[in-house]
Amino acid sequence: MKVRSVVAPVLGVLAFFGLWELFVRVGDIPSFELRPPSQILRYLFGDRGDARFDRVGFASATLETGFDAVRSIVLALVIGFVVGSLMAASRWLEEAALPVLILVQVTPWVVYSASVVLWLDGGQTPVLFIGTLVCVPAFSYATTVGLRSADPATLELMRTVDASWWETLWRVRLPHALPGLFTATRFAIGLSIAAVYFTEGGALVNRGLGAVGKAAINGSQTLAVWSTAFCAAFLGALGLILIGLLERLLLGWHASQRRGAR
Repeated sequence: MKVRSVVAPVLGVLAFFGLWELFVRVGDIPSFELRPPSQILRYLFGDRGDARFDRVGFASATLETGFDAVRSIVLALVIGFVVGSLMAASRWLEEAALPVLILVQVTPWVVYSASVVLWLDGGQTPVLFIGTLVCVPAFSYATTVGLRSADPATLELMRTVDASWWETLWRVRLPHALPGLFTATRFAIGLSIAAVYFTEGGALVNRGLGAVGKAAINGSQTLAVWSTAFCAAFLGALGLILIGLLERLLLGWHASQRRGAR
């Protein structure tokens, strides 16, 4: 693995925050509209005596939200892979499942999240439910297309050697589906963090960035609100960097990782 694979994403994130800082300073943006990263960082690492809004409180909330987002993505990946595999195996099942997946994808989850919280009696269950549900369509689509994109000549070869269904899936179809699944994971990272954050704020829980953000809004602490957004953005950036590294590690054989390498 090249050093560039680690350095380039980090520099990209730093450049983004640098442009953010420059935009606020040069544009003279009012503090109630947008806070610069430097001010947010000073707030995050300060000590204000309130356990919810000190450095330990933000660190704990960030870990909780990150853990919930990871669990949501893993659950969505498993469910989406099963659904996508069934869709890839049968055009009839695909046509039956596709409208449902589209409805899940296009319906704003902020509309029904409150109903889910009431239905599941609050706590962490609705957080995981919403975080998982919104990511399932992406993994289902990626699995369906990926499993069907396997090279026909290779599939014919597996049939001639009397390979089992499992061997064909593991050795041929799944490797062809991996690039699409990694792309879906990139999409799911941001979506799951947003869904988990929003649902935490209304799920009657006292943990996670969403709960801290709700408390900050109720207390009119705008800097604390922006700090939760900054922590959520940090989680997303970290997740994308880790997924990029894992993709290079597992898909070094794939053309998508070799083109433009020089």
